[in-house]
Amino acid sequence: MTEQTAEIAELQESTPEADAQGRIVDYAILLKPRVMSLVLFTGFAGLLLAPGSLDIATTLIAVIAIGVGAGASGAINMYYDRDIDGKMERTMDRPLPAGRLAPVHALWLGTVLSFASVAVMAVWVNAMAALLLTITICFYVFIYTIWLKRRTPQNIVIGGASGALPPMIGWAAVTGGISIEPVILFAIIFLWTPPHFWALALYRSGDYERAGVPMLPVVSGESSTKTQILIYSLILAPVVVAPAFVGMTSMAGGVILAVLSLWFIAHAVRVYRCTDFDTPRAMFRFSILHLFFVFLTLLGDHFLAPLFA
Repeated sequence: MTEQTAEIAELQESTPEADAQGRIVDYAILLKPRVMSLVLFTGFAGLLLAPGSLDIATTLIAVIAIGVGAGASGAINMYYDRDIDGKMERTMDRPLPAGRLAPVHALWLGTVLSFASVAVMAVWVNAMAALLLTITICFYVFIYTIWLKRRTPQNIVIGGASGALPPMIGWAAVTGGISIEPVILFAIIFLWTPPHFWALALYRSGDYERAGVPMLPVVSGESSTKTQILIYSLILAPVVVAPAFVGMTSMAGGVILAVLSLWFIAHAVRVYRCTDFDTPRAMFRFSILHLFFVFLTLLGDHFLAPLFA
């Protein structure tokens, strides 16, 4: 590239249009789209698995409200954690620590979207779904972000409840209530969360230590963390298979869920025995696929099993 070409490219990148596009992207990043996508998927799964049905418009409203509520709490989380985000390699390029957006913008965005998502859920879906969405947002913001994250290595264990609520919200959107089935869906995500995040914390422990976040590897060491990952993986396995025993899935679906559980345990065993960081990284990546395939199995069995009955 010639010097003149480089200057032209630089000018093009700094045009008002480019700046506006960059700002839109930064606002989207505030909503934590990766987390939002997982929340949307599990919330939609809960809605589809629930007995009964909603019309298309109400379904879209419910799913969008769940996603917006999750994004809103993510924006408030970024506002509150902007100081420690700036100390961590994984998060230092986020819009607030990088200085691309003013912190107050994230706070206002999160606050407005929080109230809007709950109001929409209450008016157009039902009160139970709106109540659970309110609990989800408040738990993530006040219990996890403000209270637990900087104080205890159990932050992920307790705080994981907020990420486990979306399938219950989806279920309640259809039924207006809660039963054993959505509680099992909640338990699956709740027990999945600690090994998922502790695998990340193992190979990112330096980040958390620099930021002063008491993640388990920082406070208790790698050996204790690996043991906890294995313990939670073993506890998670029967809960993942539980849908087969309450009529949520067929025995064939239960077998698939059991295989997925054994695969998850195999990763945990490898992490328990490893002396490197590649193995925890591999488990972290697999854990995302694991949760996706667990819910995909439940959905596939729910819609396909009746065809072969």
